[in-house]
Amino acid sequence: MSKFLSYAKASESLYAEDLKCKKEIEKVRAKEGEELERVKHERDQVMRELQISLNQIPLLESQVEESHQSVKGLELRIKNVLELSQIYKRERDEMQMKFDTALEFSFSEIKEATRNFDPSLKIGQGGYGNIFKGFLRCTQVNVLSKLKHPNLVKLIGSCLEVYALIYELLSNGSLEDRLRCRDNTPPISWQTRIRLATELCSVLVFLHSHNIVHADLKPSNILLDASFISKLSDFGICRLLHESSSDTTLCHWTIQKGTIPYMNPDFVHTGELTIKSDVYSFGIILLQLLTGRSALEITTEVEYAINTGNLKALLDPLAGDWPLVQAEQLGRLALKCCDTYRKCRPDLRSEVWQVLQIQTMRATSCGGSSLTSLDS
Repeated sequence: MSKFLSYAKASESLYAEDLKCKKEIEKVRAKEGEELERVKHERDQVMRELQISLNQIPLLESQVEESHQSVKGLELRIKNVLELSQIYKRERDEMQMKFDTALEFSFSEIKEATRNFDPSLKIGQGGYGNIFKGFLRCTQVNVLSKLKHPNLVKLIGSCLEVYALIYELLSNGSLEDRLRCRDNTPPISWQTRIRLATELCSVLVFLHSHNIVHADLKPSNILLDASFISKLSDFGICRLLHESSSDTTLCHWTIQKGTIPYMNPDFVHTGELTIKSDVYSFGIILLQLLTGRSALEITTEVEYAINTGNLKALLDPLAGDWPLVQAEQLGRLALKCCDTYRKCRPDLRSEVWQVLQIQTMRATSCGGSSLTSLDS
């Protein structure tokens, strides 16, 4: 009996221990379950946040791209401001150089010479302002301009107080005046017109050889002396060319000035001046010498007339009886000068001058004026 009691007590003790063990295991499992749920919850939360972040990536990339574009835009604006600043500085320095090479006059002398800028003495308008004629009471005038050419107007002096340039006065006015026969002046013969074109070509070759572009060629800036020798004037916006960083072309970037019908398309669209800018303007003037017509749409009119064999009807009758073969040759040459693409325009020295030289000789044999030398 005692053995049986002893065995029962041992069994009861083992059962109690087993039960306790099971409770401990259940307790641990419960804790592990809670921990697992917590981890799953945190994992789900992280996955949700990750998905949200992934969904935001395109937006963030777009914002970053917009920021880059804004920075690039700001950099471009800063670059443009700096370039404009450099342009203004160059133009100011170039204008100052013009004043430094001429005799200086006081403002009171200028007012006296022009009768206080009497409107009746106004003879034109240049790139930087009005042009007046006047008489300066000087016993001696020194011409100090660095460039000298028989077909360049002479710079006499300047007035720093009003930023005025004083040039010699030429008695026969401008080519524009003569083409329009203003003040009942007689028309210019076709022989003289060819010579004037040759003189203009000569002075442009001279300027371009010094890397200078006039930039505002038009009949009103071509003045005529008592012998009807042409003198190129109005250098208010002429420019010294610099080597381009993009190619070997000599060029100058500036704000657009000049007269629209004579401005070549390159300059209108880019502000970039080259010697071919003057070639374009020269072509327009040559067409006007042939036809006596306005510069607007003149290239279209002449090209159509040549292509339809009707150039004779377009030639200026006031110039006399144009030799049709010569006139057509000059018309085709002028149209080449007005080509939209500057690289297709002819070289003034090697191409245009050769044609004009022959044309002038023929005109001289028909009773025209003598030939202008290219190297004079």
